[in-house]
Amino acid sequence: MAEATIVPGDDGPYHVKGDFVLIDGEGNKLELTDETWLCRCGESDNKPFCVGAHSSCGFVDSSRVAK
Repeated sequence: MAEATIVPGDDGPYHVKGDFVLIDGEGNKLELTDETWLCRCGESDNKPFCVGAHSSCGFVDSSRVAK
């Protein structure tokens, strides 16, 4: 399997790109392309995918790693 990248957006979703497999809570493989955005705010109507709810719910997280 090739490399995948996961980049948390400032105050937004995880951007996942590359060769990856996403499995739901019941063990089912979700059919995806090589790119998706995953919800971090918890307000998505289509979990685990981002629908932009972070923009209106006040979600704040810059996701910077402390050195």
